[in-house]
Amino acid sequence: MSHEIDAKRSAFPSVREITFGQPLTWLANGWRDFLAHPLQSAFYGVCFALMGWLIAFTFRNAYQYVSALVTGFFLVGPFFAIGLYDLSRRRQRGEPPRLGVTLDAWRSNVGAIGMFALVLGVILLVWARASLVVFALFYTHEMPSIEGFLAQMFSFDNLEFLIAYFCVGGFFAVLTFAISVVSVPMMMDRDTDGIVAVLTSLKAFGSNLPAMLLWGAIIAVVIGAGFALWFVGLVVAVPVIGHGAWHAYRDIVD
Repeated sequence: MSHEIDAKRSAFPSVREITFGQPLTWLANGWRDFLAHPLQSAFYGVCFALMGWLIAFTFRNAYQYVSALVTGFFLVGPFFAIGLYDLSRRRQRGEPPRLGVTLDAWRSNVGAIGMFALVLGVILLVWARASLVVFALFYTHEMPSIEGFLAQMFSFDNLEFLIAYFCVGGFFAVLTFAISVVSVPMMMDRDTDGIVAVLTSLKAFGSNLPAMLLWGAIIAVVIGAGFALWFVGLVVAVPVIGHGAWHAYRDIVD
């Protein structure tokens, strides 16, 4: 019986309490990792930028889909950043930052990571549908042009739509952030199952709520700036945040 209790305790690692300003250190460490292997890191950033351009081009006449799918980057980003976590881990271990071996870093725990990726995909689909419903509720007759919509985004005349859209989007963002803030790097690093990783992530989020909210705001600002630069900024923004997320996991999970 004692062995079973010890096994349970070892399955759920303890979570450290961190200071409010610790996310700034993660951001700085993410920047250092990017500078240490810029080409390998930028590869992943370029992939995200190309994905953004592809979505924008494919749905160029239906920006309501672009809005849903582009913001969905925030939801599925933790999965696609696995290679960045592995680059940071290899640097921490003093191993050469070879790009090729990071491309299939998910294979180390393919079952758990694959199931979690499926969960993120479902959340993305639900969010896309919810986003379209919000658009349909406020634009019952005809969708405005992209220029008209962007003008309304900065107008108080469209305040109800903005509040509804950001409230619905905020719910999905907080939910995804809470279950993934440390779970994906943890599954890659420790070969834990998805349930243990998600519960640990929820515990980390709840135990360090102020710092987690700051980290979430930093992610939103940095990635948002990458979007604002017509996705070019994602070439740097995504790797820096991805590397920073690895350091967040290392600092929080004992």
